[in-house]
Amino acid sequence: MISFIIAVVLLVLGYLLYSKVVERVIGVDPQRTTPAVAHPDGVDYVPMKPWRIFLIQFLNIAGVGPICGAIMGAQFGTASFLWIVFGCIFAGAVHDFIAGFISIRQDGASLPEIHGKYLGNGMKQFMRGFTVLLMILVGAVFVNTPAVLLNQNFTPDWNIFIWVGIIFAYYLLATLLPIDKVIGKIYPIFGILLLAMAVAIVVAFVVYRVPVPEVWQGMENRHPQAATNPIFPMMFISIACGAISGFHATQSPLMARCMVNEKQARPIFYGAMITEGVVALIWAAAATYFFHDKPELCIGKSGNDMVGVIANEWFPKAIAVICILGVISAAVTSGDTALRSARLIVADFMHVDQRPIGKRLIVALPVFVLAGGLLVFSLIDKQGFQVIWRYFAWGNQFLSMVTLWAITVFLSRHLPGKGWYWITLIPALFMSMVTFSFLLVAQKEGLGSVLPHPVGYAIAAAITIAFGVLFFARRKKANPGN
Repeated sequence: MISFIIAVVLLVLGYLLYSKVVERVIGVDPQRTTPAVAHPDGVDYVPMKPWRIFLIQFLNIAGVGPICGAIMGAQFGTASFLWIVFGCIFAGAVHDFIAGFISIRQDGASLPEIHGKYLGNGMKQFMRGFTVLLMILVGAVFVNTPAVLLNQNFTPDWNIFIWVGIIFAYYLLATLLPIDKVIGKIYPIFGILLLAMAVAIVVAFVVYRVPVPEVWQGMENRHPQAATNPIFPMMFISIACGAISGFHATQSPLMARCMVNEKQARPIFYGAMITEGVVALIWAAAATYFFHDKPELCIGKSGNDMVGVIANEWFPKAIAVICILGVISAAVTSGDTALRSARLIVADFMHVDQRPIGKRLIVALPVFVLAGGLLVFSLIDKQGFQVIWRYFAWGNQFLSMVTLWAITVFLSRHLPGKGWYWITLIPALFMSMVTFSFLLVAQKEGLGSVLPHPVGYAIAAAITIAFGVLFFARRKKANPGN
């Protein structure tokens, strides 16, 4: 339990101290006019109160990642605590903060437009398609999870597609209507559920005196299939949203279009990521205890299943229901904004005015059709959900890598000669190594079944070094005096 307490303290200190360093580096200007103030449109550019924006950002980025992802990552042991803490402070929160800040400075630009400005037109075109596809995957995943949980726990006699239809109908409304009409109204309720769920787990730690394993007791790989699931890179892919997630940067522009002062960026973007890190840490600690001390309850259980195991083992029925509803709300509040982001990204690069609702519907319908097709596949085929989740998990971290390189170029240009680009260059290099190692080492998803692990790591390292060399070569060309 001492490791858990230290980890929470470090996350809080990361917000109080390191976020201020990043804020000074990027040059936040409270006097500068924001997009929401410059041209509110009543649909996407809508000024809102900071506390409401914070809750929306927190719920947008949370999803089931800091819950199910943290639980799956906890299978690897207490090393998960370190990745959540240091990944969140130095990579994830910085990634979300600077991506959101750039969007504010560029009139609420969507993420692929930011990629294009700093990584070139070719990358912009590729990332437009890649990001929209990822948002569709997120939408499918985050209909599947709440529909399955609702059906299993509350209406076992229903056909699951009834819940699918209800959730999809809500997603369509949340995608089409002005952001303050649906999302802005109900997210505080969902936020209370999600935070109440986390608090309930912490109370259980105290009441049951849970002996959460300590980091110094050993960080060996405890995954049940450790031979084919090395900590690096598998744990860093499993724990995405609780440490760093490319999906988060697709959500930041939504909130960048609602802020009325640049000073709001640090508590909203960096602060929401730290809050999510705390939630991920709570679930990782709980799952680590169960995997370590009660493995018989965990055999063959997925991340979703483990939520039910933990809730029903520790809590009376009423509180267990709150925990399950918290997971459902986390999924729903990422699925809706993922599809909303897809609409905005498509509208931005096709230059479609989003003020008329008819044009919003025209852009959104193809997105929903594709998401619906993937969703049906994930529900009909027993392995379908796992396939979609694996592609989502890798794509999520690939997107974070690309975004880190884009904001590293931004810092290099924004503050030439001062060297502050190192605060994102190091995470960019690290995530490059993670992303390409996964493709070359993973057994099912990559080439791990045909390549020896040392060879896969060596190739990933060579690609990562090449990226670093390319960055410095282009930086020197752009700033010959440095």
